[in-house]
Amino acid sequence: MSISERLEKTKERLSSYYEAEISVLTNQSYKIGSRELTRADLDVIKTTIEKLENAVEELESMATGKGKRKSYRITPRDL
Repeated sequence: MSISERLEKTKERLSSYYEAEISVLTNQSYKIGSRELTRADLDVIKTTIEKLENAVEELESMATGKGKRKSYRITPRDL
């Protein structure tokens, strides 16, 4: 999977998590008759949003070539 495909999928997931956060904020749980629905935990949603935002930033920087340096200099030694 290419970086642009991964970036697009991550953005889609992030959008879904934003929608889930709004749903939880507006109505955490409700009851109809004897049935009750409780939505996901808001803390889990917020943590996942932060991780996805960081992943989007990293993928965007990789796509533009302005990411962190990924190579290191190694000096071989003969012991």
